[in-house]
Amino acid sequence: MPVKTFNPYTPSRRFITVEDFSDLTKKTAEKSLLVPLPKKGGRNNTGQVMVRHQGGGHKRQYRTIDFKRDKDGVPGRVLAIEYDPNRSARIALVQYADGEKRYIVQPDGLKVGETILSGPQAEIKTGNALPISDIPVGTMLHNLEMVPGRGGELVRSAGAAAQLMAKEGKYATLKMPSGEVRLISMLCKATIGRVGNAEHENVTLGNAGRSRHMGIRPTVRGTAMNSVDHPHGGGRGKSKGGNHPSSPWGQPAKGYRTRKRKVWDWLIVTRRQRSGSESEVLV
Repeated sequence: MPVKTFNPYTPSRRFITVEDFSDLTKKTAEKSLLVPLPKKGGRNNTGQVMVRHQGGGHKRQYRTIDFKRDKDGVPGRVLAIEYDPNRSARIALVQYADGEKRYIVQPDGLKVGETILSGPQAEIKTGNALPISDIPVGTMLHNLEMVPGRGGELVRSAGAAAQLMAKEGKYATLKMPSGEVRLISMLCKATIGRVGNAEHENVTLGNAGRSRHMGIRPTVRGTAMNSVDHPHGGGRGKSKGGNHPSSPWGQPAKGYRTRKRKVWDWLIVTRRQRSGSESEVLV
């Protein structure tokens, strides 16, 4: 899918790029797989803002995606490739032999009319979902489970893929898109192939209106505020008010560890690459 550019007839138009959408084969979503998606504006159940800079944006409906891929042994045929406003990847509408329709995240190269299968008996082919124990070493994977049967939680965004590096005992070693090397149970399912729509990373919004259309509100710099509004505010000229980089509530932004529950740490073999330093190896 190529990325479209435009003649610079306005200053912002010079930098705007949009997706081509030529890969889509169906414009309207499957009604039976749509559920309401109300606006939350970054607020929790008490109305308190928990995530800043969210609000407005175009109305959306959620497409129910089959991350579990639990229809083992039932072949499914790809009916259409569709756009999903809730994710960067495309979604594929699949109709199974028993008549049921489901959406899956579209792998790169999966086309309309092809057949997919899930379960231990499935062949190593793009779009098929198998337990990691039945997948050969070196295969590129996506939609990885972290807990068997819970459904894919890792490697689901456009262009992402994890590589199966080794299998030993109850766990397999996988290299994630971030560069992190981690252990995952051999009983967990994964889907063969790389997620499609890899050109998504080349899209430039280019102006403020497109951000608002996506529900992203403006972000004001702390140094532009008054000292009562932010630790970086106040002062004459450019200054951070004598404070280290921090959030509006004073939590340090650099070097302060915020993770408390480290229940997954023992599964991480090598942490993701940090800027300007080597990866940290956990022993």
